[in-house]
Amino acid sequence: RAARQSGGGGRTMALLAGGIRHSLRPRPTALPRVHLQPSRLSTAAAASSRMKTFEIYRWNPDAQEKPRTQKYEIDLNSCGPMVLDALIKIKNEQDSTLTFRRSCREGICGSCAMNINGTNTLACLCSIGEASASTKIYPLPHMYVVKDLVPDMNNFYAQHKSVQPWLNMPEGAEKGTENRQSKEDRAKLDGLYECVLCACCSTSCPSYWWNADKYLGPAVLLQAYRWIADSRDSTTKERLAFLNDAYKVYRCHTIMNCAQACPKHLNPGKAIQQIKSHLAHA
Repeated sequence: RAARQSGGGGRTMALLAGGIRHSLRPRPTALPRVHLQPSRLSTAAAASSRMKTFEIYRWNPDAQEKPRTQKYEIDLNSCGPMVLDALIKIKNEQDSTLTFRRSCREGICGSCAMNINGTNTLACLCSIGEASASTKIYPLPHMYVVKDLVPDMNNFYAQHKSVQPWLNMPEGAEKGTENRQSKEDRAKLDGLYECVLCACCSTSCPSYWWNADKYLGPAVLLQAYRWIADSRDSTTKERLAFLNDAYKVYRCHTIMNCAQACPKHLNPGKAIQQIKSHLAHA
């Protein structure tokens, strides 16, 4: 009984000590309540929004309607800095039927080539600009349109295939062995291999507008010279013979729209002049 009484007394003292410790803790100071008016919040949000208008070319071959332009408004505060970001936002949030090509979003694949405010460029590399001015977006000019901002690239790719864009090794060369190249010969390919085949340069060339069925155009000729200039290739004469006619190369009149339009800052006009020089001395 004495043990139980002492045990009970110990618990009582522990409870009293806990109560004393609790009473010594400082009480938290009550913070004043802030009453926010919804009307003022909405007005402030509206004032801070940056609305911008995008006027986009629309055409659906299944709808049997004439091409038109459609306007969309988006808030730049909730959008990325590039035109491709705006197109993706419009497609995800406003109009899922909007059709365009895109892939890497870093200017590497060349998929999102289109005409933005009158200039051929890549949408992923083109900044949106100020909210006050509207942005007009069309597909690449002088090409058949598949739908909306998607051009038909079949002729362009067929022309690219015709110049054999691959390395032709000499007969009897051992496969799987290293084909070495000097630093000087490797430097000759700079400004050529970086082409992403977006067709911005070709569709900005008036000569290509008029003779797209015969003239290969700046992009394909740049690729053709890339393999002509490669010291490892064994079919330079055959490549030059294929290009030596009145249309494939000589429809170039050095207008130089191609160099201005290239989003990779290449110079297809210079490559075409190099081809002409090789043909003159062949």
